[in-house]
Amino acid sequence: MTITHLRHVDLAVPDFATQRRFYTETWGLSETGVDSGLSYLAAEGSPERYVIRLRQADEKRLDLIAFGAADPAAVDALAARLATADVRLVAEPGPLQTAGGGYGFRFFDVDGRTVEVSADVEVRAHRRVAEGEAVPVRLSHVVLNSTDIARTRAFYETHLGFRHSDTLWQSHMGDLMYFLRCNDWHHSLAIAAGPHASVHHVSFEMRGLDEYMRGTGRVMRAGIKKIWGPGRHLAGNNTFSYFLDPSGNTMEYTTELERLDHDVWHPHVYDVDDPMTQDQWGTADPMSELIAKESFNDVDRGAFVAPPV
Repeated sequence: MTITHLRHVDLAVPDFATQRRFYTETWGLSETGVDSGLSYLAAEGSPERYVIRLRQADEKRLDLIAFGAADPAAVDALAARLATADVRLVAEPGPLQTAGGGYGFRFFDVDGRTVEVSADVEVRAHRRVAEGEAVPVRLSHVVLNSTDIARTRAFYETHLGFRHSDTLWQSHMGDLMYFLRCNDWHHSLAIAAGPHASVHHVSFEMRGLDEYMRGTGRVMRAGIKKIWGPGRHLAGNNTFSYFLDPSGNTMEYTTELERLDHDVWHPHVYDVDDPMTQDQWGTADPMSELIAKESFNDVDRGAFVAPPV
């Protein structure tokens, strides 16, 4: 596969101080650096220098999604292939100026999101998360809303080498979500049908079921709006608890995401009208239009506009 893993998701927010408090005091991330209106937030169990970057801005937007590549040669090869395929590059491959450095480049995906691919980024000193410690271990996956999910899926499969894991489907609406993988995790990226391009949700892996539930309870006790959960999905077999951050982005705690054997795995089509598809446990409220709309998010103002940093 061209892409090795998901590195980080970068968000521009008008309520910078409030968001910093939410992610450090409530969500359980560690701030590893602050620089001119930028906050770099790491997961304790992850070697990535940061998994969320906040940027102070007048307007909310997705700044970029960052993926890893094996080495600088893979970065150069991908950039050359994208340029040949008329994918619009934001910057040619070169040294990165953000925390952790490395070698990479940026481009726009088919929906106008800025995507970064990098290699040789410095790793951070991380640790094994202790039993009972309800903080994120790593960034699990990101789900994106798209008005044409087949086109967006094709872009990531064709140009970045993602593989299709599973599909959510409904008899009257057709395909609703595609789960895509870049390694043996069931999905690092998913594409959801929505009214506009935006972030659907960003997901964080917890140590285990106990830590997942403890974290869910802590966020609930802090008065953060819970959208859906706790429960366990069928596709990916992972748990879910979804909350709205102060800017209205949906954030998820999850654990036990399935790992796949590429040689034997065949994608499934799961009917969302089957209650077991959405929640095998039956502990979450049934999926409804009201719940679904919470993760449509605002129209992303960053389409085909590269972030300033």
